[in-house]
Amino acid sequence: MYNNSLLLKKCYLITLVFSFIITFSVAQNSDYKTNNFWNNVRFGGGIGLSFGDGFFSGTLAPSVIYEFSAQYALGIGLNGTYSKQNNLFKSTILGGSLIGLYSPIDELQLSAELEELNIQRNFDQNFVSNTDDNFWNTALFIGAGYRTRNVTFGIRYDVLYDEEKSIYADPWAPFIRFYF
Repeated sequence: MYNNSLLLKKCYLITLVFSFIITFSVAQNSDYKTNNFWNNVRFGGGIGLSFGDGFFSGTLAPSVIYEFSAQYALGIGLNGTYSKQNNLFKSTILGGSLIGLYSPIDELQLSAELEELNIQRNFDQNFVSNTDDNFWNTALFIGAGYRTRNVTFGIRYDVLYDEEKSIYADPWAPFIRFYF
């Protein structure tokens, strides 16, 4: 019963945050940068690569945002990650996200991002008794960053973080965003 109540509260929080973002985004001037839709679309994303002694991890995370004004933007993203540690595990992570951005001044960018990921992990049979793991992970990040032109770097916090279930090691995560 406790978990259902907590999940319901988290869902209300997610709905409230995105309702707030969408309401203020739509309320902005529709003539921002002209009426041509594609003039207000920005593409970006991230690429990650990590390797070491018997370890490899690669990530592709494209995203796109629509700028409603100089202050408000809303977008979507995809995420794909493959990781492998020799004689230990293999994992595949696939998912997507919704992101809302607000810049009260040019140098400051506030964000809310809802991320849903499917995690499939296969452990070496000698390492653990349960060799298959397949689950969904939901994260709601609230962040703040310093923006200079099309690059923003900052920190974000997962308000839905659960130490027992999250795929992230910590609720705090630094980020760098690029949109062109």
